[in-house]
Amino acid sequence: MSLPWQAADATGIGSLPGERSREAARAVVDALPDFLHVPELPARGPGADLIGRTAALLHAVGADFGLETTPDGWRITAGVSRIMRRAISWCGEDLDALEEFAQGYAGPIKTQVAGPWTLAASVELASGERMLRDPGACRDLAGALAEATRLHLVDLQRRFPDAMTVLQVDEPGLVAVLEGSIGSASGLSRFEPVDVQVAQQALSQVLSAAPGTVSGVHCCAQHPPIRLMVESGAAFVSIDLTLGRVDEDALGEAWEQGVGIWAGAVDPLAVTSRVSDAVASAPVRELAHHLGFEALEHMASIVITPTCGCAGASWAQVRGAYDACVRAGRVLRHEERYA
Repeated sequence: MSLPWQAADATGIGSLPGERSREAARAVVDALPDFLHVPELPARGPGADLIGRTAALLHAVGADFGLETTPDGWRITAGVSRIMRRAISWCGEDLDALEEFAQGYAGPIKTQVAGPWTLAASVELASGERMLRDPGACRDLAGALAEATRLHLVDLQRRFPDAMTVLQVDEPGLVAVLEGSIGSASGLSRFEPVDVQVAQQALSQVLSAAPGTVSGVHCCAQHPPIRLMVESGAAFVSIDLTLGRVDEDALGEAWEQGVGIWAGAVDPLAVTSRVSDAVASAPVRELAHHLGFEALEHMASIVITPTCGCAGASWAQVRGAYDACVRAGRVLRHEERYA
């Protein structure tokens, strides 16, 4: 499947500040007119965060996948809790607002869901232990998430019939799951590392949920498992290049294969004034130089994004970060020289 964005395009990770859907949708459409994303507003509270939003999507598959909050996070529950009703409502509001401001949009449009391993590491079973402890529960979760994702993408395609849908599977917890560094409820032990093949299978199930959608994995942790992400079927990998701890060999192999490289290049929390083109484009330029991929043809795989953190930034910082990403793309496409 060809990649639906232009070379070195720019988009956002997902989360944004504030609590108003229309404000967020207008900001996305104004700042990123060539590559929209569905906004997420975690400041609204439980149900608006990554886990809660994905739980709202899961609930469309079956009542058994409802969630409720606990002092430590989230727990599986049957039925529709008050928080789930609120999460479902917020998801609808966010899509309605984006549809309002982007009528007739015909470019790529991205939505985000929590990945199966981040969910399994974050959600408790009724017993109080994380789902990660139960391989059967993890398999059921991956299957339900794949179906919930498919239904969500059908809705997105209905709202934007001329657009090209893109799915970002968020897996901030993937590295910890693979390393076995997540502790049990008692705090006296840690869960065994998840086998790489098992991790790949669950990810692949979600990534392939909607044929015709370009799907990839976002992992903002240090040392993201790029090979596992690619071998799971990711058409793109979204990583934070500012951390400086990327497996360049694995990334180079993916890049050479035509896998999309989404480069987190601008820290929104560090934006205090206009970010120069040189600074914004530096992470990708330096990586391309190290790998020998500086030719314009190699930029076809690249998308520039802010790093994670937009939800904790001000709107001025977010707009500054988005603007810097757009300008960095122009530099990388050789449309203008950086200053």
